[in-house]
Amino acid sequence: MKIQNVTNYLEELAPLSYAEGFDNVGLLVGDFNTDVSGILVTLDSLEVTVDEAIAKNCNLIVSFHPIIFSGLKKLNGSTYVERVVLKAIKNNIAIYAMHTALDNIKNGVSGKIGEVLGLKNTEILIPKSNLNTHETIGMGMIGELDSTMSENQFLQFVKTTMKTECIRHSELLGKSIKKVAVLGGSGSFAIENAIAQNADAYISSDFKYHDFFKAEKQILLMDIGHYESEQFTKNLLVEYLTKKFTNFAIILSEKSTNPIYYI
Repeated sequence: MKIQNVTNYLEELAPLSYAEGFDNVGLLVGDFNTDVSGILVTLDSLEVTVDEAIAKNCNLIVSFHPIIFSGLKKLNGSTYVERVVLKAIKNNIAIYAMHTALDNIKNGVSGKIGEVLGLKNTEILIPKSNLNTHETIGMGMIGELDSTMSENQFLQFVKTTMKTECIRHSELLGKSIKKVAVLGGSGSFAIENAIAQNADAYISSDFKYHDFFKAEKQILLMDIGHYESEQFTKNLLVEYLTKKFTNFAIILSEKSTNPIYYI
């Protein structure tokens, strides 16, 4: 089985044409014609990730985030990005990145968040109009909880379910929470969309100070952390890959690549 066979399957699930224009997705390091010995699935490709791949005899890393994002002008190991790429090349390990291609499918990053939270009747939050005929392509997800919760109940539910140590949120409004919008990763750009679709709460990450003012006493904004919002993505990819490939190991990375710590 060649790397090309694996990437063809991944691109059936999440076509690279679905990725945002700023993104860098696809096979970033390696040769499509290499035989696959094993696949390590991870959120980020770091040096520890490459070490883990070596230890587990995996010569393909399927990563959500691209290790090469804005391009490389040199390759001498002076940055963490260069060190990862050099180590991967030296050890014949390929790296494939999904990122916003996976963000923009219904059963992708935000769909997985909705599944973990138990949301029902889900729809795409921001349909990608230039690719979309049935509104199944786009960013974010909106759906409903099985039962209504108070704001404090919902905050505790999300904190436990999404395994986050900290939730930054907007003013509590004394409203019940039933309709919930979610978007994995940096999602401040979708606040207005969540409000327009009458969501009671919007869960995402990387909100800046002034973003919280956009709640306008209409919605509960919840920043649960970038890593925390995307942490189940690698489980999703393992599920997809193990359904298709059985002749080599598909391994979920055991390493946390979250660069943020709390006290």
